[in-house]
Amino acid sequence: MTQTPKKSSPSPATKASGRPAGLFTWLTVGIVVAVVGVLVIVKVSSGNGTQADTEWTPADASVIRDLTTVPQSVFDAVGVNSPVVNVTPPQIHASEPKLTFNNSSTVGVLYYGAEYCPYCAAQRWPVIVALSRFGTWANLGNSSSSAQDYFPNTPTFTFYKATYQSEWVTLQTVEEAKNTLNAAGTSYEPLQKPTALQTQIVTKYDNATYFPSMSAGQSGSIPFFTIGNRVMWAGSSLSPSVFKDQARGDIAVSLKNPNNPLTQAIIASANYITAGICSQTNNAPAAVCDTPGVKAATTALGL
Repeated sequence: MTQTPKKSSPSPATKASGRPAGLFTWLTVGIVVAVVGVLVIVKVSSGNGTQADTEWTPADASVIRDLTTVPQSVFDAVGVNSPVVNVTPPQIHASEPKLTFNNSSTVGVLYYGAEYCPYCAAQRWPVIVALSRFGTWANLGNSSSSAQDYFPNTPTFTFYKATYQSEWVTLQTVEEAKNTLNAAGTSYEPLQKPTALQTQIVTKYDNATYFPSMSAGQSGSIPFFTIGNRVMWAGSSLSPSVFKDQARGDIAVSLKNPNNPLTQAIIASANYITAGICSQTNNAPAAVCDTPGVKAATTALGL
């Protein structure tokens, strides 16, 4: 799979297959104000991944601690309120067959993206935060979106090499391409090849049939993120623009402050993700699902 990178373009990044990265979500968003039990173990990937400026490096332990231990009071204070930064809620398709992996009773969650994609970079923040409420991450790596793409060098993490353990969720992720170009400068270097099932899921759901804001015939927007194939995003829930000139450590530390506009956007999105998972786990664990912030998201989504 190949695609031509955009060095400077008014439209979002393109997937390695030539499909838009988060396009439909942000066509409908105005100007974004720039602001500062048994554990299911899923090995997400293997091998070495090249980043924009170095080989794969593990994320700083203090940053991951801040990212994965957001105080409950912050989730409850924010709920789904993000008055400065627009947050796009997921599409709900409650009648779809529930996604599971490996015949597990847990909720199947799939993240499909690429390291070069700025919208993927933005979406990983609330994904990591939300899933930390249900399980434990390991081997998250530092990453940033492509320096040659729209919203260059958006600070983020990579799911390449990562593992996730949870009693309630089985997570699979795909980082389809690196954030570096090949020697000819004509395409991003491939990284992970999706399985047949992952491809089937994306092909079925990542299109205008399930996302009415997409143009007719449009398909393949990334990041694609599905919770049990009933709660889904195609594109990011928040704009990469709000991460401009921000450092990972500063963003992570600010997650303790519910009045920080970027924190509000990340946490509101994380509450939506949490509510989506709780809707398919029979509201378990109650210590997470019965909290005010999650209930606010559940109500907002009509779950």
